Formats: sequence, C-alpha cells, structure tokens
Amino acid sequence: MLSWDEEITPAAKPAPVPQPALQQVSAPTAQTPLPPLASLARAPAANGDVAIDPTLVTKPPEADPARRMNAADKRIINGSTDVNQLVPFKYKWAWDKYLAGCANHWMPQEINMQRDIELWKNPNGLTEDERRLVKRNLGFFVTADSLAANNIVLGTYRHITAPECRQYLLRQAFEEAIHTHAYQYITESLGLDEAEIFNAYHEVKSIRDKDEFLIPFIDVLTDPHFTTGTTINDQKLLKSLIVYSCLMEGLFFYVGFTQILALGRQNKMMGAAEQYQYILRDESMHCNFGIDLVNTIKMENPHLWTPEFRDEIKALFFSAVELEYRYAEDTMPRGVLGLNAPMFKGYLRFIANRRAQQIGLDPMFAQEENPFPWMSEMIDLKKERNFFETRVIEYQTGGALNWE
Repeated sequence: MLSWDEEITPAAKPAPVPQPALQQVSAPTAQTPLPPLASLARAPAANGDVAIDPTLVTKPPEADPARRMNAADKRIINGSTDVNQLVPFKYKWAWDKYLAGCANHWMPQEINMQRDIELWKNPNGLTEDERRLVKRNLGFFVTADSLAANNIVLGTYRHITAPECRQYLLRQAFEEAIHTHAYQYITESLGLDEAEIFNAYHEVKSIRDKDEFLIPFIDVLTDPHFTTGTTINDQKLLKSLIVYSCLMEGLFFYVGFTQILALGRQNKMMGAAEQYQYILRDESMHCNFGIDLVNTIKMENPHLWTPEFRDEIKALFFSAVELEYRYAEDTMPRGVLGLNAPMFKGYLRFIANRRAQQIGLDPMFAQEENPFPWMSEMIDLKKERNFFETRVIEYQTGGALNWE
C-alpha cells in the first residue's frame, strides 16, 4: 500500500495513436448546473450524446465458446473473453488487492464506543467547535460511501470485463457498506439526530457542493443506455474512474479523516477514531486499485489519453481541491485541535499533486509539503490493534452496548 513518504513512480505514458478528429466533450465542473441529488433514486434519463461516428466504434472479436480462455486475450474494458472465468489471471495485482481487502476485514460493532458515549454526553467533554466538526464529518460520510457503492454496483461493475477486477469491485462494494454502517453506528451510539446527520448532504452547502460535483459521473455510468466501445464513451468511463479513485476517495475524504484522527490523537472520540482508521486503510486501497485500473486502461487504450482529455481531468482536479477547501473552512470556522482551514490548503494541493503524478499527469501546484506527516502512519497502519480482544458479547448498538 502506498505511503505518502514513498517515491512516486509516474504512470507510463502511452504512445500516441493517430485518431480522427473528435467532437470536444466538455467536462462537468462545480459550476455546471447539475441534476438534483434525488436523481439517484430514479432511473437515469436516456443518453443525449451527439451521434457517434461509426468508424470510432470498437467492436471486440467474437469469442469462440469452444476455445479455452487465454489470459492474454483479457481486457479491462471492451473485452471479449468470458467474464465468468476468473482464471487464468492476467491482472494479478487486482486479485492480490482482493485478498488484501479480505485480510483487512472488520466490523463496526467490534469497536468499543463506551468512552465516546460518555465524552459526548458530558457537557464539558468537547467544545462546540469539536462537536460541529464531528457532526459535519458524519454528515458528509454517511452518504458519501453510499454514492461510492452506487457507482460500483450500478455503473462501473457492468462495464469492466476483467473478472479479477470485478472480484475486487465486489469486495470494495461490501467495504463501502461496512463504512456506511460504521457512520450509522457512531451516529446512533452518540444519540445524534439521525435526520440532521443523514440529510446534511441536502442541507449543508459545503457537503452538497461536493456531492453535486460527483453525481454526474455516477449518472453517466448508471444510464441504462450507456455502453462502452466508442472513444467518447470510453473516455467518459475513464473520467468517472479518475474522479472516484483520485478525487473522491483520494482527496474528498482527507479533511474529514485528518480531523477525526486528530481528535483520537488527543484521546478524544477514540472509538470513532479507531473506526475511521480502519476506514482510511480500506479507502487507501480503493484509491490505489482505482489508479491501477486507470493506468491499465490507458495502456490498453492509448488513444483515449489525448491532450484535450488531460486538460479536462486537470480542470476537475482544480475544482475538487477548491471544493474540499471550502469544506475545510465550513467544518473549522475557527482553529480547533491545533488545526485550521489554511493548513489544509497546502495539504490538499500536496495530495492533488500526488494523485496527478500517479495517473501520469504533471503536478498542478507549486511544490507543497505534507503538513500532517503523522497521517502517513495512519494510512499504512503498520501497527494494528487487535480489536477482537475487546469483542462485543452480542451485536448491539448505541446505549445498549454490553462490553466484557
């Protein structure tokens, strides 16, 4: 698993392939009018794209069902091999990440929340700024992982044709469910207003803005009329993968992670901080898997990585950094825990530069240093606590928890 301290090996740059002129497709931005968040609850509208030039359609060769699979024939997208045959492996890195995800398995109820409950109920336990920070965190995360799961289950999975990559996506979808469960478990344990927390993505502008940035990239892939096989649509899929791996899981989560883990470093909200630490470990692997997926698609389809496409991706990076910084300002209107919003400006640029390099783009910001070096240890989680030593006697939640 990548650490902030490791040297970055830039993604290989695919060889240019001459292509017919394409109609420019504009990238969604935070300023573009977007559909209401409720659009995820209903079937997406039909695709309104311009007519596709039939010369750009990539039709995979017909597979011979009588011939046994050759791993070399597999492709991440637009493959013609049988997706029901997991082996022989071609993308061993995807299988290894699946096994690592299984080895990292955990459940929220196995983490003791009693000290958090007592601290939260104590009028002098936390400052108002610390309480705001916790509630804003939960307000974003309780729906963010549901968005990620929708993107996998309803969109990405059906367009990926490598079965070992699909296997990891199934594991990732389950982990997103665990994360949503964890945030619900924290919310219920602390006795918070569930309607306030779960509806924050409608009511809190800094949270809603981030979600509205993400939702168009879900709607593209979940549209039942969307299919890969053309340059334009393959670029849309690649763009969605970049947004969710590099910008959602790889950038939008890091202000919140840093804040809750900073609380834990001061012996506050230790149960919540421990759950966030395990979530951070999972999300770090999701990000790394997505980056590997993006780079492999680029290698197999070098014609997608055009200068115009790279410019669209860069614009999305700039928008994402700005949106996450606004979220930092909203969650920390004043200094708290030794943190303040300006500290995150450099941190977000540092992360964005790293993500850009990992997918073969040049850094977009002047050299930035990591102001939170202790986050590297949290990401790597080299020294794991055996939280099974404090296992819950029965799976219960909130104030009804019964601990040995």
